[in-house]
Amino acid sequence: MHILSGSDFLAVFGRRHSLHCFAPGRVNLIGDHTDYNGGRVFPCAINLGIECMAAPRSDGRFGFYSANFPKAGVSERSLNEPVRSGGWSDYPMAVIRTFSRFGYVPPSGADFLFKGNLPDGAGLSSSAALEVLTGSVLCGLWNWSVTPQQNAVLGQFAENRFIGVNCGIMDQFASAMGRKGHALLLDTYTLDLEYAPIDSSRASVVIVNTGVKHSLASSAYNTRRRECETALANLCERRKIPSLCSLRKEEFAALSDSISDETCRRRARHAVSENSRTIAAADALRKGDIAQFGALMNESHLSLRDDYEVSCDELDFLASCAWELPYVYGARMTGGGFGGCTVNLVKHGNEGDFAACIKDAYRKKFGIECAVYNVIPGEGAGILQ
Repeated sequence: MHILSGSDFLAVFGRRHSLHCFAPGRVNLIGDHTDYNGGRVFPCAINLGIECMAAPRSDGRFGFYSANFPKAGVSERSLNEPVRSGGWSDYPMAVIRTFSRFGYVPPSGADFLFKGNLPDGAGLSSSAALEVLTGSVLCGLWNWSVTPQQNAVLGQFAENRFIGVNCGIMDQFASAMGRKGHALLLDTYTLDLEYAPIDSSRASVVIVNTGVKHSLASSAYNTRRRECETALANLCERRKIPSLCSLRKEEFAALSDSISDETCRRRARHAVSENSRTIAAADALRKGDIAQFGALMNESHLSLRDDYEVSCDELDFLASCAWELPYVYGARMTGGGFGGCTVNLVKHGNEGDFAACIKDAYRKKFGIECAVYNVIPGEGAGILQ
């Protein structure tokens, strides 16, 4: 069901749109904090995301309007202005600048109307969806031959170079390359990609949003990256390796005493073990072994909690509540941590009971509401009209 109509564009820009596109958000089923360590991730695109209607204009300028932030009005930008202004339109403008830098220069300006249904602050990659969506619109407006993979890479470049966020490739790749009913196993070192089916007749993907985001999240993320870099440098003094996740668990066990700092050793142990779990989880899903997949999800949460230390009380409580329910295959925190969401694999038909139990328990424990979203693994970005 579309969330934008032609009358919306007409009301804002006084003319008809010529293109209507969609890009999804994503949830990572397993494989967190492996992307910048050269490992695998296993996300799926979801049926929630962002739509855009667009039409060229003749004056060389770009107009951006978000139906989610109507009071902000239309933001007028040009390629000659700095990308970073502090507003949300920095993201699509960063993509336009990136495409131009790599030879895809818009022959004219354009107007863009965006609207999304991704919940705020849930960590479902609205920024990546916005970047991939903008790239899809540019290609649709001017018939540029850019592959979905290239679109993802250009979106990541835009966020790294122009927005200043040193993100990995997972979010943009999932938004661009999603396949309905499947999760995607991405090797972030080589960008090799495989798909694995999710049997929706047996299990549903359910996201629970804690509604909190602790202030140490961004600084702790940077600290974890530095700790992993230190661990890798220590290991390379004994044996040259390209990344932590290039090691098997047995190899890491034999080399781990090379890491002098215990904290850095635990960070590295998570990266190596999480990469192994992610590969095993994709294999389990291909074989239809949902119980094994769920068990690996549970192990992932414990590793993120104990070795990587990026969980928090709210996430741990939600995971432990889910583990006690007989119809839950697995549950874990997902994303950067210190708040955000858990992802849960729930036996089909029990989604309502799960939501009621989790909401009640969370309200009694923390005195606040948690939001629950049943999501469907969906297609990647593309043209709707």
